[in-house]
Amino acid sequence: MTTTRRRFSTLALALAVGLTTMAGATAEQAAPKEFRIGYQKVGLIVVARQQGTIEKRLAPAGTKVRWVEFQAGPPLLEALNAGGIDFGYTGDAPPIFSQAAGGNLVYVSASAPSGDGEGIVVKAESPIHTVADLKGRTVAVGRGTSAHNLLVAALEKAGLAFSDIKPAYLLPADAGSAFANNSVEAWSIWDPYLALAQARNDTRILATSGQVHDVSAFFLANKTFAEAHPGVVTSALAGLSEAADWADTHRDQVAQALADVTGIPYAIQKVAADRTQFGVRPLSDAILSSQQTTADRFYRLGLIPRAIRVRDAVWTPPRS
Repeated sequence: MTTTRRRFSTLALALAVGLTTMAGATAEQAAPKEFRIGYQKVGLIVVARQQGTIEKRLAPAGTKVRWVEFQAGPPLLEALNAGGIDFGYTGDAPPIFSQAAGGNLVYVSASAPSGDGEGIVVKAESPIHTVADLKGRTVAVGRGTSAHNLLVAALEKAGLAFSDIKPAYLLPADAGSAFANNSVEAWSIWDPYLALAQARNDTRILATSGQVHDVSAFFLANKTFAEAHPGVVTSALAGLSEAADWADTHRDQVAQALADVTGIPYAIQKVAADRTQFGVRPLSDAILSSQQTTADRFYRLGLIPRAIRVRDAVWTPPRS
């Protein structure tokens, strides 16, 4: 993305969500003492933490930021619903599962598409050469994660039903071990675990998210918190936009920051950083329609208990 396009994206986001400074947020309650952000050790959210861009925007009002780590999106959404955190970042699937369960969440913005940073991988010596070859095979995947959606969509594109495979529902750490010791035959996963699997094992990628569908990850907030403190949410989005602009032109430093917080070697994080698109985008009709398609797919497969309307969970910030 060029500098001009990045600036336009940031401006568009600002116009769409009506970014305000904390000092001017007179319509909301008094600024909270603490803003709790749920994060996974991936992508833009790590950059924002390392750069302190959100902290700088909230400091004038005396609001401190506390970072709470999660291994995957579903437990992060559980904490968001319970009020254990105020804000978070996950892939496309977790908020759908949460909304279907009556979760107290709102979508506040979208990230750039996941592209090739998420994929379905097999060992190089595996007889599985296409997604269609997964029929009857055991595939590791995190239940309710973006990789779960990738797997379902890839199977459908290949003419298979989800019931044609044997899912092994595992979080990344356990899935990585199962893949390494051949307890599963394939793994649907996101970076940096995808890059790690590629580096540690002789592997082949069957399909990436960019090849299968155009989906986004999302920035989400606890609905009660967002209604009470809209200025905090919009300030956080502004800080994330600032971090995205920086990350897009400093990928070496992004890789080093990710290596520092994860312990995953720089060379592996560099692979992940180089194929990551950094950005904070308004919730356009196209983005919401894509997310609705995912929600409808999960309901049709019986993976969520009821049909949902994604737009019912979209946050509308107050006018400044």
